[in-house]
Amino acid sequence: MSKTISINAGSSSLKWQLYQMPEEKVIAKGLIERIGLENGISTVKFNGESEQITTDIPDHTIAVKMLLDDLIHLNIIASYDEITGVGHRVVAGGEYFKESALVDEKVIEQVEELSLLAPLHNPGAALGIRAFKELLPEITSVVVFDTAFHTSMPEVAYRYPIANRYYEDYKVRKYGAHGTSHQYVAQEAAKVLGRPIEELKLITCHIGNGASITAVKGGKSVDTSMGLTPLGGVMMGTRSGDLDPAIIPFLIDREPELADAEKIRNVFNRESGLLGISEKSSDMRDIIEGKKAGEAKASLAYDMYIDRLKKYIGQYVAVLNGVDGIVFTAGIGENSDIVRRDVIEGLSWFGMDVDPEKNVFGANGIISTDGAKVKVMVIPTDEELVIARDVERFKNAN
Repeated sequence: MSKTISINAGSSSLKWQLYQMPEEKVIAKGLIERIGLENGISTVKFNGESEQITTDIPDHTIAVKMLLDDLIHLNIIASYDEITGVGHRVVAGGEYFKESALVDEKVIEQVEELSLLAPLHNPGAALGIRAFKELLPEITSVVVFDTAFHTSMPEVAYRYPIANRYYEDYKVRKYGAHGTSHQYVAQEAAKVLGRPIEELKLITCHIGNGASITAVKGGKSVDTSMGLTPLGGVMMGTRSGDLDPAIIPFLIDREPELADAEKIRNVFNRESGLLGISEKSSDMRDIIEGKKAGEAKASLAYDMYIDRLKKYIGQYVAVLNGVDGIVFTAGIGENSDIVRRDVIEGLSWFGMDVDPEKNVFGANGIISTDGAKVKVMVIPTDEELVIARDVERFKNAN
């Protein structure tokens, strides 16, 4: 039987999902954490059960070997030969990649080169790609880019109003991210609404620890909130989102050590967002609990978060000149009825609302009232399935 594994590798983690293809049946899934650190953790979930091992996992190659051996040890596969394809999620494809690509050495080097656009993601992805190439060199190996879905953006949306030479020399432009998620939920929204996606104007809201909003017209991305890197756009768990660029030289003048590029990147990528304002947590559940307890900083962090989401949705209503549906997805988008309620209540003028009886934890489908002009939906994302489908497409082409 042909099996494909979808991989989402970070600098110290590797999330995976194993499919039987082309049936698209999930056989097993898991997560390897603390790669390169003491007391690494490997978790495998299958047949309603969960197995967990704690051990040192020095690098990504060891992590992949552990994953494959666990699949055999747990009788999920009989041998490596059953795995005929692997797909790797890569955040930044820059202008090199307009679509998914078969892995070769040049592709890996380009993924590594593009780490400047996704410093928290591309380096780990490259390590995962190399690890699989080393252990399973003959299988169909594909890279699937978060940015690919956004290559349909018009130039007026993806260019920044800075001197042309910065785009011409360095390709400084908006690339976006979470493209596989936005693409998947837009397609699923068309099914929920019972209309061809070519007719629809949608705003898809991927709201997790990282968050992005996308305007989708006729199934294509026409604008998105994340920018040159995943730092741009709305406020996130630890990322600032959009800022006045003059803040950077202003801070460097007062704290000269921030002139080091890595230090200033760290401030805005890891010390900002919900964490920076609340001084409590980057986890929305903790922020909501803090707000309920009357903590002023947690309340401010929450209110700022909602404010930024509303503003981006509002501007994309303008970009699309109207909207048929709003889609919430990813960790917060799928699970926080409070966030969904507060965002949509601030957009009621556009004909949006939520039905309290539908807008509950675990909601899936339309959560707006029957008479709402704009349908509001919750659609669980499935980036791993999009990746597996792309691998299958390359298998068939070969």
